[in-house]
Formats: sequence, structure tokens, C-alpha cells
Amino acid sequence: MSPESSLREDPSAWRNPGPVERRRILRETRTVAVVGASPNPARPSHGVARYLLTATDYEVWFVNPRADSVLGRPAYPTLADCPGVPDLVDTFRRREDLPAVLDDVLALGGVRTWWLQVGLWAEDLAVRAEAAGLAVVMDRCLKVEHARFAG
Repeated sequence: MSPESSLREDPSAWRNPGPVERRRILRETRTVAVVGASPNPARPSHGVARYLLTATDYEVWFVNPRADSVLGRPAYPTLADCPGVPDLVDTFRRREDLPAVLDDVLALGGVRTWWLQVGLWAEDLAVRAEAAGLAVVMDRCLKVEHARFAG
């Protein structure tokens, strides 16, 4: 059972935005930073990165301090090194790295959505991010959601 479904019985538990709100988020997004983007084609972040470049109109920036480029595009060592403030930060990192990623997102100011990929769930961080004014989507694939609403 996913964290989201197991929390449905608790009315005080944090919940992902519903499909109408997720669709609105994706429709209003213009720039995406993929934190943890990998140049390795076997990694899920690589497939999502390829999809974002080929199937969307988003301006996409890749963040990976260990890579010079991903899919022929520059990889930035940190979110702060990106050429601007992204509307949405799509996160592919380990659970223990998420507090630092959220700190980086909040330090930028102006990010509208913090998106955590499939398998990532941190209710305490979602509450903190929302308190700072961000929309939060957890345990969902940006590629799958975009394709779902665009197709």
C-alpha cells in the first residue's frame, strides 16, 4: 500500500493535490529543474529528463554536482547555479537528502512547486514547504502525470 493510500483513513494526514490541481500545476509550469538528473540512460531520472525535453514545452535545467551534462544539456552543481528560478523542482534524491533539497528550494525564493518522484514521501517536509507557499506533489512521476493530462 502506498503512503498516500495508507493515510486516507486519517483525515488530518497530508494529501497530494487532486488531479484537477495537478493538471493546473503542470499547465502553469514553464520551467523545470530536475534535481538528481542522471546522464545514465538506465536511471529513471534520465527517462523523465528525455521526456521533458522531447514531449513538453518546458525549459528544463538539470542539477547534478557529479555530471557535466545530461542529454547534451549542461548539468548545474546546485539549484542556485541554474540560469533562473524554476517554477517546478522535480526531485530524484534519497529520502535522507530531501531536507537539504527543500532548504535549497526555499533559499531560491520564487519556486512554485516541489515535486517528489515515485517512492518519495515526506509528510513533515510537505507541510513545511506548503507553509512557505509551495505546492507539493509526492510519490508521483512528473512524466506519467504530464502524459496523462496532455494525452
